[in-house]
Amino acid sequence: MKKPSSSGDLLQSGIVLSLVGFLTQLIHYGFQAIVSPQLGGQKGEFGLVITTITFIGFLGLPLSIASQTVTHHVARFHFSGDDARLHALLAGCRKFLLHVTVGGSVLAVILVKPLSNFFNIPRTSLTIIALFCVLGGLWSSYASALCQGLGWFKRLALIGLLAAVLRVLFGLPATAIWPVAECAVLASAVMLLPNLILLYWKKDFPQPVATTASPWNREFVQFLVVSAACVFGSFCFNQADQLVASKYFLDKGALDAYGSAGILARALPTTAGPLLAVLFTHRSGRHHADGLSQQIKLFAFYALALIAGAITLFVLRGFCLQILHRNTPEAAGMIGRFATTMVFAGLIQALATWSLASRWMKMGVLYGVLGIAYWLTLLVMGKTPAALLQIMPVAAGIALLIMLTLWGNNMRRHHPAPEI
Repeated sequence: MKKPSSSGDLLQSGIVLSLVGFLTQLIHYGFQAIVSPQLGGQKGEFGLVITTITFIGFLGLPLSIASQTVTHHVARFHFSGDDARLHALLAGCRKFLLHVTVGGSVLAVILVKPLSNFFNIPRTSLTIIALFCVLGGLWSSYASALCQGLGWFKRLALIGLLAAVLRVLFGLPATAIWPVAECAVLASAVMLLPNLILLYWKKDFPQPVATTASPWNREFVQFLVVSAACVFGSFCFNQADQLVASKYFLDKGALDAYGSAGILARALPTTAGPLLAVLFTHRSGRHHADGLSQQIKLFAFYALALIAGAITLFVLRGFCLQILHRNTPEAAGMIGRFATTMVFAGLIQALATWSLASRWMKMGVLYGVLGIAYWLTLLVMGKTPAALLQIMPVAAGIALLIMLTLWGNNMRRHHPAPEI
């Protein structure tokens, strides 16, 4: 089994993966640019695509929580070099993820209809396709969680790139023949197929062992609870506003404009996301002084990427919206506040990722609590596009200040400055 990279490779790996991630996001953006005009004759269809994809992510949260936990523990033993313990732990984690996947699938079947009614997803066909995407996503996420824990970032980046290409290749003819939201959403299920490439690297996975180490101990349970808070908090800050818009925006044109602005703004933390994946895995294995300088550099690079991306998006907002064939005054007017919110949300997520990998459990729980408070605030106060976009950056900014203050206190306590 391949050994982990040295600390000196961390920043380089993060930059390379971010460039691949940027290319992947451009292809996804191309998918939206292709689908949007083909759905143009059906008012509200484009907004329904964005809402349904967000809804799919919401139903897939259980496995995301379990995957985050497993990634942390696998990374910890992988970096320690304890191969025997790692092999036994992987066997136990595979069993745990299998149970979560089955349970998540059953839960999705039960909840998909009432939740789709609550968030005003209007057609049963969209609900059925959403359920299909959720089930496929749950099962394909199983192997990718283990890959991240083993540090196989390049392989995961390749799979993500191929998935984006396949999404475009399917979405282009499908929406041309049937210009409805269902075909565009179905492309999200088709792009799960590249995960089968992992079978090619099956021999590189740690070999099965007779002894299985159960992951269930006090630390694992504690971390699972905190992971749940962090994953749910991430969803609340980065995507849940789209479900709020779907619930309240009766004007389908407003939902289309909001969805268009959201695609562009949410691309900011998503494009820089590979940096956080590398940071999380590295910090999980080396959360003491070793490697701290590289982690700080990676953190700073992530923040700069967010800010630079937001400025670029604001300057080129008309051009970017025109590619989507959605360059309306309503959509353009939303970009500034939306991009600001996503910068704040991305920075909050980075602080939470660092805290989770460092096992600062209270901060992880706080992230989830702040995310729930943020979403509830939007549900109560964001009943119109103007109201929603006015409250989003304010609420996210307050949450960022709280997280940044506590993160700074923890850094001073765990990494005190050397005495002169």
